[in-house]
This record gives sequence, structure tokens and C-alpha cells, in this order.
Amino acid sequence: MVKFAKFANIEVPVPGFGAMGMSAAFGPANDDESLKVLKHAVDIGCTFWDSAVVYGSGHNESLLGRFFAENPGAREKVFVASKCGFDCMNGGGYSTVTNKPAHIAEYIEGTRSRLGSYPDLYYLHRIDENTPLEESIPALARLRAEGKTRFIGLSECSAATLRKADAIAHIDAVQIEYSPWETGHERNGLIATAKELGVAVVAFSPLGRGVLTGKFTQASDFTGQGDMRHALPRFSEENYPHNVKLVHAIEAIAAKKGCTPGQLSLAWVVAQGAIPIPGTRNAGRLDENFGSRDVDLTTEEVAEINAAIAGQELKGERYHAPMMKLVGK
Repeated sequence: MVKFAKFANIEVPVPGFGAMGMSAAFGPANDDESLKVLKHAVDIGCTFWDSAVVYGSGHNESLLGRFFAENPGAREKVFVASKCGFDCMNGGGYSTVTNKPAHIAEYIEGTRSRLGSYPDLYYLHRIDENTPLEESIPALARLRAEGKTRFIGLSECSAATLRKADAIAHIDAVQIEYSPWETGHERNGLIATAKELGVAVVAFSPLGRGVLTGKFTQASDFTGQGDMRHALPRFSEENYPHNVKLVHAIEAIAAKKGCTPGQLSLAWVVAQGAIPIPGTRNAGRLDENFGSRDVDLTTEEVAEINAAIAGQELKGERYHAPMMKLVGK
């Protein structure tokens, strides 16, 4: 049973916690309820947290900052990651990506102000092809040298970019979408490159944006106000009836294992050597996710899950076209 994962020169509890849904992507959230979930996360030891400036244009970091202010001593227990790279605080939203050194220097100060402290890990959220890595990576590394973050990372980059960036300054983590629902980075070389270079792999959406919980049976389940999934090709009325067959396969394996399909999926991600950061706004679901650390998969069970993934090729891209243009740079 894996309880902790190696991250750079420390260990962190697995799974971690992705806070994005408390501010964006999956419909309206209630701050007071979110704060209760954050408190529960600390109480059970789920203390590897992930945020970003663009989540709610600062709201997510401010929510975490409010939690730390209202819970003295909690910040010392929690590892906090955040990200810059979308120029969202200057009206750019998700449409404007910049890795300019001035942006990096400005945005980490905003992160510190909202969180109440500097983050433990700071990523470039997306790669700006108009800014040479020879400019952006030293700027990111400067934050680490100045003590403004302990670790630095890249999110959704290509294997070539990770290798080139790591040659400039060691990259501590790469964040990718990774789950039985999305295994593209196994084929494009990014995961292999990260392991070769000693870069931690942090998996966002390790539950396939929630579908691997088995909760969503049809495409109409994603049409709620503010739910980004209804606009993603894999969740369309055309594609989802085909794609949900993979979820049913995972459910069948989980039933034999005696765990939930979500727990099986998270345990699979851990078995691949990655650190999953599932998100939730529900304390019960948080307990379920954190309980995946008690699911120990055998070699045969991992092979069965891999066979299910290989036997069910998903239809549709994971993002709509404009966002797909921003990944893999």
C-alpha cells in the first residue's frame, strides 16, 4: 500500500488534492462548503494541494489563503503548488499565454499575496512558444534561488521542451493529464523523459474529469451551468456513449477488487509512478479518494486495467481545438 510518494528530496502523501473545482470548470461552488472540505483534507492528512492563478482569476489562491488565515498552523502542514503562465489577471483569461520573465516575477508576488505565503512549487501552466526557454526557465529558477518557491515545474509541455528546460535548470515536476481515461503521455515520450531526468510526474484529472467514479452515465449529465465538460469532445452526445464503455470496464475490475472504480483508477495512476491530485467539493468523496492509498494492485490487476484501456480507444480530443493548441508545446 503506497502512502507517500517521492517528490524531489521529500515525500508527499498520495493521493494529493486538486483545488480547481472549488473555483472553476465544474459549475458553481460554495466557498464555505469548500473551506470545510479543505479542513477535512488537513485532518485526514491529504496535504499535497494544487492551485493556479487562472482558477477563478485568483479566486482559488484567495480561497486557500482564507483557509490558512482562519486555521493557524495549517499552512505548515500543507504543500501548496500553484501556476502562472496565463495572463488572466490582465484580462487574458485562458486565451493569453506568456512565459515572459516579467510575468513570472509579477505573478508569484500576486500568488504570495493571495495565499498569504509563497507556494512550495510553482509551475509554468502552459508553454509560450514566443518566449525562448533560455529566458523563461532562468526566470523560474531565480524564484527557487531567491527562496520564493522551493521547487519549479512545467505543465502540459512536450518531452523535447522538458529535456531542454531541464538542461537549463533542473525541473522538479511536470504536471500532465493522466488516468485510465487519458494515457497519451505514455505514447508521446513525456512520462519516459520525466522518469529519465528524475522529474516527478503529477497527474491532474486522474479520475478522467470525474467519469471514472462511475457517477456519470450519459452526456446530458454534463450540461449543468458552468460545467466545462459539455464543451469537450469526449463528453459529447456523439462520443460519450462509446467512451463510457471504458468506465464500465473499470467498474467491473473494481467490483472484483472490492473497491470503488475511482479508487481503482487512482491506485493505477500511483502504480505508474505518478502522483494523482483528484479534486472534489465533497468530504465524502475526499474520503473515498484518499482511501485509494489502501488499494494495493497486483501485477496481474495492473495488466488487466491496461488491457481494458488498450481495448477501448476513446473518441474525441480531450480539449476543444483552441485549448488543444496550447498543450504539448
